[in-house]
Amino acid sequence: MSRMKKQKKNHCAHGMQQRIVSMILVCNMAAYTLTGCGLPFVQDTRTEGEKKYPEMITIDVFDSYANVKGLQRGWFAQTVKDKFNMQLNIIAPNQEDNGRATYETMRASGKLGDLIISNVDEGVLQELVREGQVLDMTPYLDTHPNLKKYKEEIENVSLFSGTEGAFAVPSEISSLPATDPSEFKEPTNAPFIRWDLYKEVGYPAVDTLEDLIPVLSDMQNKAKVSDSGNPVYAFSLFRDWDAGAMQNAGALAALYGYDTEGFLMLNPDTGDIQDLLQKDSMYLRALDFLFEANQAGLVDPESKTQRYDTVASKMKDGAVLYSFWPWMGESLYNSDDHLNEEKGFATLQIKDASYLCWGNTPGGKPSCCIMIGKDAKDKDRLLDFVDWLYSPEGIECCGSPTGNYRGPKGLTWEDTEEGPKLTEFGEDVFVMMNTEREVEGIEVNPRWDIGTSALNYKPLALHEVDDRGIPYCYQLWQDYIDKTRTSVTEDWMKHYNTNQQSIAYLLQQGNLTVMPGVYWVSEQMPEFLKTMEEQCRQALVDYSWSMVFAADRKEYERLKGEMTDILIRLGYREVIEFERQQELKRLSLLQEAAEVRYDS
Repeated sequence: MSRMKKQKKNHCAHGMQQRIVSMILVCNMAAYTLTGCGLPFVQDTRTEGEKKYPEMITIDVFDSYANVKGLQRGWFAQTVKDKFNMQLNIIAPNQEDNGRATYETMRASGKLGDLIISNVDEGVLQELVREGQVLDMTPYLDTHPNLKKYKEEIENVSLFSGTEGAFAVPSEISSLPATDPSEFKEPTNAPFIRWDLYKEVGYPAVDTLEDLIPVLSDMQNKAKVSDSGNPVYAFSLFRDWDAGAMQNAGALAALYGYDTEGFLMLNPDTGDIQDLLQKDSMYLRALDFLFEANQAGLVDPESKTQRYDTVASKMKDGAVLYSFWPWMGESLYNSDDHLNEEKGFATLQIKDASYLCWGNTPGGKPSCCIMIGKDAKDKDRLLDFVDWLYSPEGIECCGSPTGNYRGPKGLTWEDTEEGPKLTEFGEDVFVMMNTEREVEGIEVNPRWDIGTSALNYKPLALHEVDDRGIPYCYQLWQDYIDKTRTSVTEDWMKHYNTNQQSIAYLLQQGNLTVMPGVYWVSEQMPEFLKTMEEQCRQALVDYSWSMVFAADRKEYERLKGEMTDILIRLGYREVIEFERQQELKRLSLLQEAAEVRYDS
């Protein structure tokens, strides 16, 4: 009896298994049918990037212009992951003690990066192409619509390689004339000072550079302490941007129209070419000025060891009174809170100066290009990424924390019938300067400023507009202009008796020198001269800093003499002779560009 029950039980179990299998088959068929009708049984939650590129990858980006290193963070990282299923690892020579050595070491290894952002002039692209380190994008341009749009610019800048091809994509491509200023509000190089303190000390006239010292001294005495109670200095310097010379001194030389290239300076208006060490050069004048400023107690004593990001924090705190550039002083300090207190940075006119500004670059800038490594991981994905950078979405996402591009549509701005307008979020970060505002939906590093693109790369010039005619730069929008009218700007206009933006006013007053946006191919420096140049460069930079912080005039002059003697022994004269021949060729092209303007 028990055996019969057991057989019956086994039979029932077998029947149940058959019914379960049948149900599974029916369910699978139903799911298949629904999927075929466009109604998926299980929702596909993969991102656009995961669908197209199933494997997550990390790419190395060698970026000569990045100010942070390591993995890209925050909302821009999330955007790149969602679209391309990849993350960016930034290699930033700017953040190394010897960035040049980092470049040479990686280049010698045969792999500079999956993506490379660097200049292509001065023989750089020629070397990389000869060594087989960058991809020729020629076969891919026609299948990538945004790169195809700039095919001519890509091919022209790639001529720096010495051969035909499409090796590099230039930045800041413009549709405007090369002889017109690319800046729209403030010149790139000008004295930007705390206007409220300048007003307090009575708007003293500044006829020449050296007149700044007593004026800034009075302003520093008025300021006393920063917002956080720290000491205030007129100048806070940094050395991580030093290249062929002390960069901050070069920024002062630019107030008189000189552009520093290697060990030479060129003024495109006068045609004057100076070497840095020649008697009465603008570079030595700038060093002397900074020495005198330090003697007067106007230079932050931490300048010798700090980097740009430290100075930026001090600027935001109100601990610095002079800014070399508008995107430092105005962008970092002129928050809504400060402006409500009638505090802010503005441009100062030095009567005998002619501030260097940059012409538009119809062909893009060879000083900053993006390239794909020949042995890069997943070239197709990187081509898609670079193509995206030149799309409206990519362009608007490339901005810095406080300036230039407009940010992602829907987050920082919206398109309305009255034109583009900042959202509440956009107004908070761009007008009120609350760059620590968190982006909703970003769990790791949600702050706006932390999440902005670390590439420090501008695909198109700031004047450019999208297909609907909306400027990529929000500072050109009427909505932004209306929201940023302040007592500081009104007082500035009243003082100079103008209703123009500062760049238009200074141009009218004859205080601007425009460097036409043309590029030229220089000869590659021979290896033996490169060795001399590197030795001279380090000595020049080190001595320049020592001179600024010399104990007294006697030590300053001694250091200047030592610097000159050492540089000459290291081959300085041989290097500048080569550089001078290149600068003469450059000057000829600049003059040709200017003649086109004068004749029109």
